Amino acid sequence: MFVTATLGGAADDNRPLGERTRQYLNDLVRLNTSNPPGNETRVADYLKQVADSHGIYYELDGNDPQRLNFVARLKGSGKGRPLLLMAHADVVPADRAQWSGDPFTPESRGGYIYGRGSQDDKSLLAAELAVIVELKRRNIKLGRDLILLAESDEEGAASGIEWMIRNKFGAIDSEFALNEGGYIQETKDGPRVFQIQTMEKAPMRVIVTAKGASADAALPRADNPVTHLAAAVMKLAQAEQPVRLNETTRMYFRDLARRVPEYSWLDAIRRKLADSATAQAASAQIRTREPELDDLLHTTVTPTMLRAGLLPNIVPGSAEARLEVMRMPSESRDEVLTRLRQIVNDPAVEVAVAPGEPAPAAEPSPTSTVLYRSMERAIGRVYPHDVVVAYMGRRATDSSYLRARGVAVYGVPVFVRDSSEGRPHGADERIQPKVLEDGVELLWQMVLETAGSGS
Repeated sequence: MFVTATLGGAADDNRPLGERTRQYLNDLVRLNTSNPPGNETRVADYLKQVADSHGIYYELDGNDPQRLNFVARLKGSGKGRPLLLMAHADVVPADRAQWSGDPFTPESRGGYIYGRGSQDDKSLLAAELAVIVELKRRNIKLGRDLILLAESDEEGAASGIEWMIRNKFGAIDSEFALNEGGYIQETKDGPRVFQIQTMEKAPMRVIVTAKGASADAALPRADNPVTHLAAAVMKLAQAEQPVRLNETTRMYFRDLARRVPEYSWLDAIRRKLADSATAQAASAQIRTREPELDDLLHTTVTPTMLRAGLLPNIVPGSAEARLEVMRMPSESRDEVLTRLRQIVNDPAVEVAVAPGEPAPAAEPSPTSTVLYRSMERAIGRVYPHDVVVAYMGRRATDSSYLRARGVAVYGVPVFVRDSSEGRPHGADERIQPKVLEDGVELLWQMVLETAGSGS
């Protein structure tokens, strides 16, 4: 049930939107929500305090007291169905030995804000929270309800987005939603590319197991499970997966080639992708120039975990590897699994899908909705010389769960993706304050364009 919060002293806080967002990000980074185990209720409790201080209605939902989801709502006139702003509260674990500072103590130095979650995904959560607080503080009239969801686990899980959909879907049911997955790409001499994620690959975790009989390592043997496993993993990692174009990637490659001078080289190559006789060679050409672009053309296979043996002088009876397979939406799990087994082609090795409920492979969100058009207008107004394109995400988010329920979800491009800021899951994750400030201002424009009383 929604709770009526009590107006507090912070409701008259007149800080600029960017400054408010920086404070929220710093506060959120301090809350260690490494998953596992999660402890995302720390974030939910913090959001509750913010909501309380500004008189925003909210609820805490979930089946695990340590992993609660937070849902807030600003009421609109009902002219349109709700707009959902969503972000996940969990972060990946941080190996403190690899960080130059404490990953859960935000630090400003060298023009960056350092901290786990500063990119994935607490920066977006901080921006969304700042926007909803600013709307409430200014008492801006809305044409539709605005919902904020901070979910406990982006990977679905019993406590996260799957739980919300199964048990509290009415609290987040909306016409469309903004989530992570989009980004702004800067080019060398041309326009920035605002990439709105409308679809994404589907995760498919695979277990590769080689079996034999344990024995003394000094004895010669041909059926060592470790060597069988090593060979299988190398085959899978190096095999060329077939090219699978879809309407989104076809349009994306065309738009890059025609509208972004830096990618003019792509025009001649992309035309070869539609022909099965030339597709693989064209894909290889793209891979030599920009591997991330090539990832959009086919299912990818990445080894992530290995397990074998207990003692250095004993050949183990089995060896196991885990693979993160990002499946193209047009391919079924069975189709991909059959192909992986054919690539391994070793009777001593078993290839199987890891246990667990698979994430849905949903249809792409349309580019004709009010929200998509509003994002285009907002970006065009603030950045009139730049380019907006629909994009397929190379990795999975929780958007697919809502897309499967008929909600049009878009990865929102409000933050520049800068390789100098490090990988979102890597050591010394960081974001530039100006990137954060510009991002929340753009998000503000998008929300007003979509949910304002005149929308």
